[in-house]
Amino acid sequence: MLDVAVARARILENLSSCGSETVSVAAACGRVLAQPLTARLSNPPVSVSSMDGYAARSEDALEGATLRVVGEAPAGHPSPLTVGPGECLRVFTGSQIPTGADCILIQENIQRDGTLATLQAAGRLNQFIRHQGQDFTAGQMLLPAGKTLSARDIGLATAAGHLWLPVASRPRVGILATGDEIILPGEPAKPDSIVNSGAFMVSAYLNSIGADAILLPVARDNAASLSASIAHAAHLDLLVTIGGASVGTYDLVQQTLKDHGLSLDFWKIAMRPGKPLMSGKLGNTPMIGLPGNPVAAMVCSLVFVAPAVRALMGQHISTEIETEAAILGADVRENDQRQDFMRCTLSPHAEKGLPVVTPFPSQDSAQLNILAQSDALLVRAPFAPAEKTGAACRIIRLP
Repeated sequence: MLDVAVARARILENLSSCGSETVSVAAACGRVLAQPLTARLSNPPVSVSSMDGYAARSEDALEGATLRVVGEAPAGHPSPLTVGPGECLRVFTGSQIPTGADCILIQENIQRDGTLATLQAAGRLNQFIRHQGQDFTAGQMLLPAGKTLSARDIGLATAAGHLWLPVASRPRVGILATGDEIILPGEPAKPDSIVNSGAFMVSAYLNSIGADAILLPVARDNAASLSASIAHAAHLDLLVTIGGASVGTYDLVQQTLKDHGLSLDFWKIAMRPGKPLMSGKLGNTPMIGLPGNPVAAMVCSLVFVAPAVRALMGQHISTEIETEAAILGADVRENDQRQDFMRCTLSPHAEKGLPVVTPFPSQDSAQLNILAQSDALLVRAPFAPAEKTGAACRIIRLP
């Protein structure tokens, strides 16, 4: 059986970006930036007032001084006037700072009488002025390629003058569930029928991270049905199969894929749940074969499929699994030769600031209810010794 880290590295090593496209900035949230984003203009584009008040010279802004109001400049309507000695100009938040002025006197500290403004508090140099380029300047690199764009990033991009953004194309990921027992939700069920929950769960997850997941027709446990479903896999960036990858009489996925040109890289990994995972290439299309049990399919999607999708979007993905520190909330027994990913709940630790992780007593890979209640996966190395409550551990938070 292949080590999890080695399997992950081998899946990732031959993947490359599936290209890019240009989309409206309004449609770019959640997409992956394909090129570094640089500012087309400065923010603010000119020096502006950050408060309602009066623009004046700081050397005139003495407590008790009276200045002559020479005009008004609302935001968007800059004044051509120059503020001279003993003068001030009425401004508002966002107003351009007029020539000659170097501070803003807030209106709460001004006693106005016609064209005269008496200062009830002194001002100082640069007070309440947002200087040109204070946030960023034209030509400045703002966001790196490979970043998943958040709503905050969209605000930054638009402020920097961008209406269109280059983003990674959504990888087209075909999801092919297999098995005579598999039915769609709502279909008539036989006593041993199983709803195709794994495919819908994996599809939902991959869509949430930026893929264009496509549910292919369920393949039955015969070569003809599998061949017909595999025919739908043309023009995919990644094929993901679910089930049929073990060694039973009706587990035909591997052999049927080989008959259609699959170059198998590996099969079976030292992982629980997820031992029968396989990987290879169907022609030019990468493929990952997931176990049929839905929990195992989801855990393997987190560890292997999601990194592959992100690599197809041009993101740099570490071959190491990203984990975070936690504290055991229950005793765990020694582990065998497989790396374990145990479903667990998290609760805060009153003193240490780390989450307390408590595995569920049952870790059966078909129990979706436990997976839905879980907050994270407790990651245990092969041959890890038994550990007591309070010991340090590592976890992966569930999406």
